Amino acid sequence: MTGKNFLLAALEAISHNIIEHEEELNHLDNAIGDGDHGTNMASFSRIILTDLPELSESNDDLGKILHHVGMRCITEIGGSAGPLFGKFYLQAGQSNTNNTTMESANWVLAFEEGTLGVAQIGRSTEGEKTMLDALFPASRAMQEALEEGLSLSAIFQAGSEAAKTGVEFTKTISASKGRAAYIGQRSIGHQDPGATTVLLMLQALHKTAIKMNVE
Repeated sequence: MTGKNFLLAALEAISHNIIEHEEELNHLDNAIGDGDHGTNMASFSRIILTDLPELSESNDDLGKILHHVGMRCITEIGGSAGPLFGKFYLQAGQSNTNNTTMESANWVLAFEEGTLGVAQIGRSTEGEKTMLDALFPASRAMQEALEEGLSLSAIFQAGSEAAKTGVEFTKTISASKGRAAYIGQRSIGHQDPGATTVLLMLQALHKTAIKMNVE
């Protein structure tokens, strides 16, 4: 079971991990997009880091904290990343409205609902070289790990491993959504930056779960 302290620690770890990989994400995006994905996501991450002290003093409703993060992403970040990652957090928050704690099942549901929200707003699915190529496999792997009765850290690890496989998969396909779709077949061989960001998020969640020794 996790509470506000874990959620805030996880958001902090996710933010730092994205900031540390800002240039890498820009490099990936430069090959198939506008080249600013890393800058946009790092800017969002710095905003969240600034908000953490206030969030720590707010009420313990974890759904509201996730909703706050989603709204900040939508209102502060340019490009497609803002609406897409914002929707992920909004849906994750909605699935945990009024929750002051989150069991493993709540985390898996949050990730599943977030994934479906991204698919809906982006009118996309797997196989189109987007963040969904990491989100959907990760969501399935986390559900399977939950059903096997694994710990939360193991659930996040399963999600991370599946997301990594999904990121590698994006190198083998051409883009049919987003800016990368304009270059079509020339996008083959390049890694999707959005999927890579999902991987960074899950890796941070896994490390936080281990560090805080949550079950």
